[in-house]
Amino acid sequence: MLRTVAKNGLALPLVCWVLMAAPAVAQGIAPAGPWHYQHKASLPPGAIGLRQLERGGPLGGYFQPVEVRGPEGSLISLAVEGTYTEPEKNSALAGMLIGHVYRLKVGNIPNHEGAEVFPTIEVIDRLYPPPGQAARFPIPVVLTQEELEMALDGRYVLRVIYVENPRTAVPVADVPGDQRYFEIPPGQDAMETADKLGRPIAILRMGSRVPMADEVDGSFAYQHPPLQILTKPEVLPRRQDGLEEPLEAPPQLGRPSRNFPRLR
Repeated sequence: MLRTVAKNGLALPLVCWVLMAAPAVAQGIAPAGPWHYQHKASLPPGAIGLRQLERGGPLGGYFQPVEVRGPEGSLISLAVEGTYTEPEKNSALAGMLIGHVYRLKVGNIPNHEGAEVFPTIEVIDRLYPPPGQAARFPIPVVLTQEELEMALDGRYVLRVIYVENPRTAVPVADVPGDQRYFEIPPGQDAMETADKLGRPIAILRMGSRVPMADEVDGSFAYQHPPLQILTKPEVLPRRQDGLEEPLEAPPQLGRPSRNFPRLR
């Protein structure tokens, strides 16, 4: 996961796009100069997800489960149908359409009682869980105490969540309930970096902006796109070593089945 932080980030830089003709490849002619990367992290919320939908594939109409987790004791609500859902303590699970932008409300922040932060989540790709188990494998979005305080301090935080490339993934064990991240230097684009490291699937944007009186009807919440409120699935029992029971593979070509160990 990548994170960029800007002080007093009340405005995003203007980005100009120029459509380029396809490079000439006939007769061995190499393209002149580097390609212009199109999915910039500085694009307006919703632009990248819309371009993903235009490419086709199993994305349109799919509700991707997303689990938002905050610091211990925080309250998380999601904007839907002109209002916010009942706040859930510490975490909330919901299905979000790819290509839309969803507004959240985070309150009861430790050491900042009474203050609220309103992040957005844009889902730009989906996961492919086992059939019927999508809620067990949501996209995790962990809101840290540090980031929430940055937003309250008037800074702008942008985070790109991506699925690591297994060939280049860092061989580090994840801590349950935590989410590894690193900050990129100024001038480096978070989306481009995430593309090089894996497959970007969601973008979190968070600042100090709060809704105005005339924005409650939907403009602040990006017109309240459809949302599926999901129930957190029961935790499957595990052995003392923390692993699930092994699965038994079906017999193949008359050979007896074997047990394959389950990973963490």
